[in-house]
This record gives sequence, C-alpha cells and structure tokens, in this order.
Amino acid sequence: MVDGGTDYLRRNVNTEPFEEQSVYADAPHNEIRQGFYWGTRGKEGNQPVEFKPLKELDTDHIEAIIRTQTRQPGWRIEIFKAELAFRKKSS
Repeated sequence: MVDGGTDYLRRNVNTEPFEEQSVYADAPHNEIRQGFYWGTRGKEGNQPVEFKPLKELDTDHIEAIIRTQTRQPGWRIEIFKAELAFRKKSS
C-alpha cells in the first residue's frame, strides 16, 4: 500500500523483504516514462479507469492533459512536457 498523495509518501507492506519501486521527478526521463502512470477513462471519458505508463499515452492525450489539467502540480506538468520533448527528439 502506498499513500500520501504528492506531499509525502507512506507505505505498508505485507511481506518482507519488499522492493522499493518509487520513481522521483529528478530520475532519468527513461525511468520516469516507464514508472509514471496516469489514470485514463478513454477518449470519451466513460470507460473504467485504466492506469497507463507515460510512455504508452498518445501524444494527443499528453497535449490535452497539459492544456486542461490546470490544477496539477507543476512538477507533473513538467514530466508531460519532458515526454513530448523526448518524443520529438527521438523521431
């Protein structure tokens, strides 16, 4: 179990040893794009929530997130912008 939102991190585990899988905003972008997940309800917004890694989100979706999710913390928007730059550089 992981809790805490964006202000702090709290964990609870049922088995030990456990594997630390946190990915922080200052990690290499290749790690972020694999470990940062975003919940999506599909293009129409009426599907069950599915969590997808950043690397699997459509470019149009990322651009829409940047445009419309104005209450997201700045560090999160910067991750989306970095993904767009990564894709532009890689193409």
